[in-house]
Amino acid sequence: MEFYFPGEFGEQLAFGAAVVSVVIGLFFMFAPGVTLRAFGLQAIGERRDGYALVRSSLAGFYLGLGASALLLAQPMVYLAFGAAFGLSVFGGILSILSDGGATVRNFILLVVHLLLSALSLSYVFGLV
Repeated sequence: MEFYFPGEFGEQLAFGAAVVSVVIGLFFMFAPGVTLRAFGLQAIGERRDGYALVRSSLAGFYLGLGASALLLAQPMVYLAFGAAFGLSVFGGILSILSDGGATVRNFILLVVHLLLSALSLSYVFGLV
């Protein structure tokens, strides 16, 4: 079985978004302390539950979706990938508007999620 690399430009964009997601997921998985500090959070004292949350929820989301998109390379998987990150964009906008979360960190995360979603959905819907 050989690894599939897409031939057309639109699918290469979606593939690239999946690669970025995997790289971010690997970083979250193996550097949870740095990830928490980057988000302005910290694990307090003896409790290391925050690391488990970063590794399972954050890293699992980025790594699982990205890896499945890379390995399966099907339009419906790219649709699920784009829809998941699109809902992350919606959550970010909701947080900015209702929680007073208009910080630089939130805007950067919002832009990253928007790009990941837009790149994959533009391929799925034939815009590229």
